[in-house]
Amino acid sequence: MTTRIAMWSGPRNISTALMRSWGNRTDTMVCDEPLYAHYLIATGHTDHPGFHETTRRHETDWRKAVAWLTGPMPAGVTVYYQKHMAHHLLPGMSIDWIDGLTNCFLIRAPHQMLSSLVEFLSSPSVEETGLPQQVRLFERLCARLGAAPPVIDAKDVLQNPVGMLQALCARVGVTFDRAMLSWPAGPRDTDGAWAPYWYDKVYPTTTFAPYRPKASRLPQELIGVLRTCEKLYEQLYAHRIMPPQDRTTAFKSSGTS
Repeated sequence: MTTRIAMWSGPRNISTALMRSWGNRTDTMVCDEPLYAHYLIATGHTDHPGFHETTRRHETDWRKAVAWLTGPMPAGVTVYYQKHMAHHLLPGMSIDWIDGLTNCFLIRAPHQMLSSLVEFLSSPSVEETGLPQQVRLFERLCARLGAAPPVIDAKDVLQNPVGMLQALCARVGVTFDRAMLSWPAGPRDTDGAWAPYWYDKVYPTTTFAPYRPKASRLPQELIGVLRTCEKLYEQLYAHRIMPPQDRTTAFKSSGTS
């Protein structure tokens, strides 16, 4: 039996580091933003770094991508970890297929997230942060399940990787593996074609970085976006998996992004 974990995130939420973590398990297969190519074609966001490489190398038909996400798995794989950006779920796309997945949410404080995102997109909209889509998807799942699906906050993960990964694994019904705490540096065959543009800070890492808040000031034109994002973030944050009391970690870090 395979556990298919869909981690719904927004950009710059340590989502790639978390994919590295799950990808270091011997029982796990990972995939990197499988709906991104469709999103780029459908929205015409040619300003996204790696647009041409992504749309040339990856599946641009979301239905075919979904068939792969929900189809047969290779022998020996018992966990299929899917790194998703919530804003890649565009209006008009069916989302019934997610009901067969174990859906989780990764969030990050909006000021921290936007401070990082503006390094890649000069004027991101609220929709491009993925937060409105995360909230809508979260509410849909709550109504269907009768309970809140797992939510983890990036700060909590960085401050206590061991405790938070143990707690997440328990919630999704997977045995925790200490191999999730570190990984080899460098790119992966499973990285998307956009990786050389977006993952330069991830490539040299071998584990989760200590939490360090970004001190940069946002442009004035993004203050409205920030305020809207903060309200959406708070809705999800209220349901996050609480970090264990023991905030110690058993390893040192070379940094993540």
